[in-house]
Amino acid sequence: MKALVKLAAGAENVELREVPEPVPGDRQALLEVIYTGVCGTDHHVMHDEYKVNPPVIMGHEVLGRVTAVGSTEDAEWVGRRVVTETFFRCCERCEMCRSGRRNMCEHRESIGSFRDGGFAEQLVVPVLNLHAVPDNVPDEVAALAEPLACAIHALVLRSDIKPGNKVLVTGPGPMGYLSAQVAKASGAQVTLAGIAKDAERLAALQSEGVTTTMETPPESTFDVAIECSGSGPGAANAIRAVKRGGKYIQVGIFGKDVTVPLDVLILRELTMTAGFSHSPKAWDIAIDLMAREVLDLTPCVGEIFPLERWQDALAAIHDGKTMKVLINPRS
Repeated sequence: MKALVKLAAGAENVELREVPEPVPGDRQALLEVIYTGVCGTDHHVMHDEYKVNPPVIMGHEVLGRVTAVGSTEDAEWVGRRVVTETFFRCCERCEMCRSGRRNMCEHRESIGSFRDGGFAEQLVVPVLNLHAVPDNVPDEVAALAEPLACAIHALVLRSDIKPGNKVLVTGPGPMGYLSAQVAKASGAQVTLAGIAKDAERLAALQSEGVTTTMETPPESTFDVAIECSGSGPGAANAIRAVKRGGKYIQVGIFGKDVTVPLDVLILRELTMTAGFSHSPKAWDIAIDLMAREVLDLTPCVGEIFPLERWQDALAAIHDGKTMKVLINPRS
């Protein structure tokens, strides 16, 4: 089958290859991939800015259909449309695992970086990771489940946005838009901020309850700032925009050290939180919100590429125009 493989260190060592079809083992499921979302983390993996164990098939935001299972007790999953959590293996013994925080396991092996992922026609994942997709959720929207679960983990389970809060979201990419939608659903007044190259995105994303801007956010104005740009200047603007006693939430990944005005945290007694990846509860909430159509997710869906155009797909996430880029490995 065709797959996009990170072969070794260096961005030049990412190639489309023919690889053997995977076979599910005990308590594992074989998925026929429908869509895999392209994430900023994939760019970091490609450029060795994120921990990776090559050779490995990239891609972790997977929507698929179960075609086979490795254990007879899991036969009920065959034929079902599913999304999947990304942790292929955790140690289950460390302090983080034993306290229910598997996303913090230092021995965690995730698909797309340590285990083969979804930039392929098929992949194998543990049955434990599967979540059935409700029938009323279209494929293109269901493919957003993983980044939505990440936003919910950071904003709902790791932080606390209250009704009426003035919330700033920096970075109008997919994570910024999903974060804005989650904050709005929490009852907040939301401003989604970007820069000049984000003009097309911002024009398309303004909606009831979400104001957009390309202006530098005013200082000491917001109760909560959610940083989704993954850039040092975006983080600096977000921190400065929070008023005394407010909250700063880091969602975006920088991929390198950045300079931010941390004295503002002290002088204004800000609370800083963050959420890495997701948790099972975050997935439950994400699927429930999708099923009840609480969030306006359609504007988050951008261009869909065949696997052969993987370079265009990765480039598109940085053009400031399209939203969530999906790869269809069977087109």
